[in-house]
Amino acid sequence: MSDKMPQTPPFPTMYGSNGYNKNLYKAKEEDYEGLYYHDNNLVSGSLEALIEHLVPTVSYYPDRTYIFTFLLSSRLFIHPYELMSKVCHLCVDQQRLTDPQADKARVRKIAPKILQLLTEWTETFPYDFRDERMMKSLKELTHRLSTGDEAVQQMTQTLIRKLTTLSQYEEALAKINSSVTDRLTVLKTKPQSIQRDILTICSDPFTLAQQLTHIELERLSYIGPEEFIQALVQKDPLDNDKRCFSDHKKASNLEAYVEWFNRLSYLVATEICMPVKKKHRARVIEFFIDVARECFNIGNFNSLMAIITGMNMSPVSRLKKTWSKVKTAKFDILEHQMDPSSNFYNYRTALRGATQRSITAHSSREKIVIPFFSLLIKDIYFLNEGCASRLPNGRVNFEKFWELAKQVMEFMTWKKVECPFDRDRKILQYLLTAPVFSEDALYLASYESEGPENNMEKDRWKSLRCVCDLILQGC
Repeated sequence: MSDKMPQTPPFPTMYGSNGYNKNLYKAKEEDYEGLYYHDNNLVSGSLEALIEHLVPTVSYYPDRTYIFTFLLSSRLFIHPYELMSKVCHLCVDQQRLTDPQADKARVRKIAPKILQLLTEWTETFPYDFRDERMMKSLKELTHRLSTGDEAVQQMTQTLIRKLTTLSQYEEALAKINSSVTDRLTVLKTKPQSIQRDILTICSDPFTLAQQLTHIELERLSYIGPEEFIQALVQKDPLDNDKRCFSDHKKASNLEAYVEWFNRLSYLVATEICMPVKKKHRARVIEFFIDVARECFNIGNFNSLMAIITGMNMSPVSRLKKTWSKVKTAKFDILEHQMDPSSNFYNYRTALRGATQRSITAHSSREKIVIPFFSLLIKDIYFLNEGCASRLPNGRVNFEKFWELAKQVMEFMTWKKVECPFDRDRKILQYLLTAPVFSEDALYLASYESEGPENNMEKDRWKSLRCVCDLILQGC
C-alpha cells in the first residue's frame, strides 16, 4: 500500500521560504468550487470544500502537508469528532460503500487510500482518539472498507499503544506533582529530611545539564501538535451556539511543560537562597551559571532560560553581598544571549544556528533543539491573533493555516529527538520532587541571608514572618 501512496519530504523540507509547499496544492479539478488559489497555492476556501479536499478518491490523494495543516488548524472551526464524522460520510457517500452491489474493484482501489488518511490522522494526532466518538467513527469506517487488512489491525494497535503510554505518563506526572511539597513547611516540620541540596546530589554542571535535557525532551515528546491550536481556540464568529472543545481536555501536556519551567526557576532560586553562608550561596550561583552554559551548548534553551529566570528573581538579585563574590562574566554572556530586546533577536539567531546544526547532525547530541517554550507559544499566539481565521467573504484563511503549520511542524521535528545521555535516577528524582520555596518564602530566606535595606523591605520582612508563623502553627 505505502508504495502506491504519494509521499512528501520530511517536515523541515516541506515548505519553501514563504511557508508554502511548492510541489502540490492544485485542486482535484482546476475550477473546483469553494477552493481559491494564488500562484498554484491554496489560499482560502469554504470549510466544506476544504473538508472534501481532504477526502481521497480513486484518482486523488491529498498531499501530506495539506493533511497535517488541515487536521491541525481545522479545530479552530470544528471539533475533531465532527470533522471525522463528515469525512466518514463523504467516504461512504462518494464511494457508495453502503451499496452491497458496489464495484468491488473500485472499493479495493479506494480502501488503501482511505486507510492511509486514517493512519496519518492516528499517527500524528493520536490524542484526538481519546474521544469515544472518534474511535466509534474510526471503527465504523474501517469496518465498511471490509479490507480484512493487517494494516487496519496495525493502525489500531499502534494507536492504542500511544494512548496507553500517554495515560501512563499522565499518571506518573500526577504522582510526581502530588509528592511535591512546600519547602518551608518541610524545613520547619522535618528539617532532617531536606538537608540535601543540589551540590550534594550533583556537583558536575555538564551532568546536571544532561539530566535537565532528559526531562525537557520527555515532556516535549508528549505534547501533541494540536495542543498549540487548542490552547488558542476561541469562539468561531460564524457559530453562535458553542465554543470548540468546551467538553475536551485542551492542552494538559503543554500546560504541564510550562509548569516544569516555573518549577525549575523556583528550584534554582530556592537552592541559592537556602544556604546560610554567603560563600556557599555564591558557589551555588556559579554552579548554576555553568549549568546554564552547558544547556546552551547542548541546545537546551528552555532550561537555560528557566535558570536565568530563577537567578533574576528579586529575592536572588537583591543579594548584593553574595553577587559581589561571584564571577559574573559568564552569566553576563548568557543574559546577552537571552536578552529580550529586539524580540529576542540574539536568542532567535542562536536557535537558527542550533536548528541548522540539527539538520546536518552527524550524532544524536547535535540533533537536540529545545526551544524557549514560552516564546514559541507567544509566537503562535500572536500569529493567530494577528491574522483573521476567516476572510471578510466568510472563507477560511488558509494562508494563516500554512503559517501555523510551519511553526508547529518545526516543533514536531524537535520533539522526536531521543535523549542520548545516560539517565541518573537520583538526580532526576531530585530535580522533579525536591521541595521548593514559594515566592514569599524566597523573600523570607533572602531577608534572613542579607537583611532588609530600606523601610519597604523591613515592613515586608516583618509581614512575611507573621504569615510564616501562622502557617507553621497550622502544620
